[in-house]
Amino acid sequence: MAVRHGSSLTEQRYHVAGTGPVCIAHSGGPGIGWDYLRMPLLEQHLTMVYIEPVGTGASGRLPDPRAYNLATYTHFLHAVIEHLALPEVALLGHSHGGFVAQRYALDHPERVVSLVLYDTSPVTGEDFWSVAVANMERFAQRHVVEHPEAATYVAGLTTRIDQLTDDDATAVLRSISPAYFFDYWGREEEFGPARAALRMYAAPSRGEGPPFDVREELPDVTSPTLVLVGEADFICGPHWARMIHEAIPGAQLVVLDGTGHLGHVERPEEFTTAVVTFLASTREHAES
Repeated sequence: MAVRHGSSLTEQRYHVAGTGPVCIAHSGGPGIGWDYLRMPLLEQHLTMVYIEPVGTGASGRLPDPRAYNLATYTHFLHAVIEHLALPEVALLGHSHGGFVAQRYALDHPERVVSLVLYDTSPVTGEDFWSVAVANMERFAQRHVVEHPEAATYVAGLTTRIDQLTDDDATAVLRSISPAYFFDYWGREEEFGPARAALRMYAAPSRGEGPPFDVREELPDVTSPTLVLVGEADFICGPHWARMIHEAIPGAQLVVLDGTGHLGHVERPEEFTTAVVTFLASTREHAES
């Protein structure tokens, strides 16, 4: 579909898979290819609509890369929901996609029947990134003897992606991706193909805008909300999840043990059960 943004039209791709009630999923990054978020088990219960964010993959590119910001992603998400003619949606946002989902639920409360905030945070900025860097340093220290390449992970995390080509940005993401798992090397045969398929696009990192912070607004979220987090997620871990959980009235919190930033890959059965149970309960409540 084509979406008007400013004075131009930009192509917005999305992918549909599965059967059942519709759930729209927004992937993270910004700038990571959408397909890492594919959830085959969830597709057995839900019709998943995966957004392919602008600036990535086959979706269009913005004329001004400074425009890759939260308002833009929210605008394109709303365009997809309008295009699908869905009066209400279940919305799942992962990582940076969770920022988009929070903003959308605040701006369009009447359109979000249920909200799943998966490994995300209500705030970024200096404190958020200092915690992430410290966690990455500890991860590297734990693993550097057996895996010397871990010594480069902090530098990879803090690399200016906006100054790289897409291929170089992809190489950085793939190099540090073991840190996003609880036990990557113990299950490398299982996770290696997913690592090799990761793709990063540099332009979205050139977006300009204020640090994300909806902490004071979250009590205004009216959608039933599930906050789902891996207990070993180094970047959007339980500290940030609990902040969301405590702020949104009636929110549920599920912490996946032995899981990093990619619970749908590491613990797909537990992840799917948590999401399906929550969405079923919200549908039953709405129907009653």
